[in-house]
Amino acid sequence: MFRNPRRATLLLAAAGAAAGAGGLLDRCDPTTAVTVSASTPLRHLLSTASTGLLSSNPLLSPWQGGFPIINSVASALVPPTNLSNQGSGGSSDDSRFLSRNSIADAATAVGPSVVNICVQETQCAQEKRVGSGTIIDPDGTILTCAHLVADTESTKAILSGKVNVTLQDGREFEGVVLNVDCHSDIAVVKIESSTPLPAARLGSSCKLRPGEWVVALGSPLCLQNTVTAGIVSCVDRKSSELGLGGIRREYIQIDCAINVGNSGGPLVNLDGEIIGVNVMKSLTAHSLGFAVPIGSIVKKVEHFKKNGRVVWPWLGLKMLDLKPMVIAQLKERLSSFPDVSKGVFVSAVAPGCPADRAGFAPGDVVIEFDGKQVESTKEIIDIVWGNVGRPFKVLVQRANNVSVILTVIPEEADDQQLSA
Repeated sequence: MFRNPRRATLLLAAAGAAAGAGGLLDRCDPTTAVTVSASTPLRHLLSTASTGLLSSNPLLSPWQGGFPIINSVASALVPPTNLSNQGSGGSSDDSRFLSRNSIADAATAVGPSVVNICVQETQCAQEKRVGSGTIIDPDGTILTCAHLVADTESTKAILSGKVNVTLQDGREFEGVVLNVDCHSDIAVVKIESSTPLPAARLGSSCKLRPGEWVVALGSPLCLQNTVTAGIVSCVDRKSSELGLGGIRREYIQIDCAINVGNSGGPLVNLDGEIIGVNVMKSLTAHSLGFAVPIGSIVKKVEHFKKNGRVVWPWLGLKMLDLKPMVIAQLKERLSSFPDVSKGVFVSAVAPGCPADRAGFAPGDVVIEFDGKQVESTKEIIDIVWGNVGRPFKVLVQRANNVSVILTVIPEEADDQQLSA
């Protein structure tokens, strides 16, 4: 079969090494089994040639009884049994391998709940907005993006046009826009059905990691039931990094193909759970999309149910997370900078704001907020979220290591403050 014995020997040796067998010349156990991922013709070729070659070649003499080759094509897709099962997106499977059906299974799980949304403007029959959404409750509650169903130039104006909703199975409904928050670009639409509708499961975005596989579903360019896949590029891309003004927001950056019509559609992990809502893409780069994290969305939906709107807390502070390099630079510039290893730096205080009345000053370093040590602006936002009007004790470190305890009461932000 092999006309060149040396070439055949090298081929067998390479096959064994590729399977993780280690140094062939260092093994002397005749029972050693080497697992090789090989095509059927190659397995037959190696098996047929192994008996003569291995017995006559001194390099491979330790395997006088033959070269055991095992078909391991399936094992390349299935994790070894000694690996733990944990999820995608921090839900259950940090060690799981991506199989040929992982993306298809995720799309199948959430697909029936993904809808196409078409908003027909009454002023001009030729103009319409097309996007996507996801049913999150069998009663017909749909999660989508605000810029699809609202006039984003005015944070309170809901489009008066007709909202048509089409399900994956072809059923059509007329929807009603219940709630809109243009600052987060999230909206809730409701349709009525005589039977329960397929609803997607909400996952978690708090433990999402860069590099994890995700799936985007929607109706790009009016092409319904479209599935694309990619990875998470960044889990906390800040709105300021994208050149977006207004109140601080964070996005999941993805490299899935996102186009016009994907807006409002779900971003899904490999468990088939929604971890975000796709809201925008870069017009100047490929594979650069952004989604609002589901953790942030859930909080806003709770506000919709309780208040009919999102109540944004306002302190009036501009803050900077203190990383080691930032601290080193500040200490170089300011000899009186406090001796801290972490915290949140106050770079500016708006005149007359709640923080100003509480006694905050530029240069302060927030060490504790409401009795909890804080290292990021996000942690402070999470603490005050939903607590407008409640007083908070704040431990601040000032120049020359002076410690001060301040009491601040967040207020509800108006549109001007949110847009500043």
